[in-house]
Amino acid sequence: MNLELKDKVIIVTGGARGIGGGISQVLGAEGAIVAVVGRNSADNKDMVAAIKAAKGRAFPVTAELTKPKDCQKAVDAVVKKFGRIDGLVNNAGVNDGIGLANGNYADFMASLHRNLVHYYLMAHHALPWLKESKGAIVNIGSKTAETGQGNTSAYAAANGGRNALTREWAVELLPFGIRVNAVVVAECWTPLYEKWLNSLSDPAEMLQKITRNIPLEQRMTTTAEIANMVAFLLSSVSSHTTGQLIHVDGGYVHLDRAL
Repeated sequence: MNLELKDKVIIVTGGARGIGGGISQVLGAEGAIVAVVGRNSADNKDMVAAIKAAKGRAFPVTAELTKPKDCQKAVDAVVKKFGRIDGLVNNAGVNDGIGLANGNYADFMASLHRNLVHYYLMAHHALPWLKESKGAIVNIGSKTAETGQGNTSAYAAANGGRNALTREWAVELLPFGIRVNAVVVAECWTPLYEKWLNSLSDPAEMLQKITRNIPLEQRMTTTAEIANMVAFLLSSVSSHTTGQLIHVDGGYVHLDRAL
């Protein structure tokens, strides 16, 4: 299927590694021009090099998105380079374990900046260009907003905010033909996930415990599976889909995990 993403300029925050890296690679393979935005310039350049090696096109943008001014600078850099923005993927963030008992005001607010505030700011600054292109926004979210997890109040709150902003923006941007959707992730295999597992006393046992609770095939979701859904939602092939929270999770959130 031709997703009609060729030559579309799409920003992917946190686009150098993990889920964001998978999204960047899939979009590059679909012919989009990927603006890889993240704090680590070396990682950004490595991802851009990988996309180019696969005959795709990409551009690195170094930005610390917890700093509001860097959000503006990132959008400005993309517009200066390409003169347009056709899509925005808000993805950057981290499950940072700021809980109710073990957190405080400063940590909670810092986590919201890491995981939610830049979603708003990137969309806000990109909006004039998305209006011109009738582009699309995809927000990456987490199951923690719906299932809870324990000891991660700030991250759960941020993801609840991501879901709410998805629906709010879908309504606000209807007059401009801008579609807004979210892809909600449960258990996805990334280098960061692997690093966490390896910090435990028995990584293999924990991985087996986790995958037993994933109804479809008892396995982790891959970054490519997340990325393929994101590409679809950015494309004109999904032209009448907006305001949706789409779970790519092997049925983790909505099916009975006793299965």
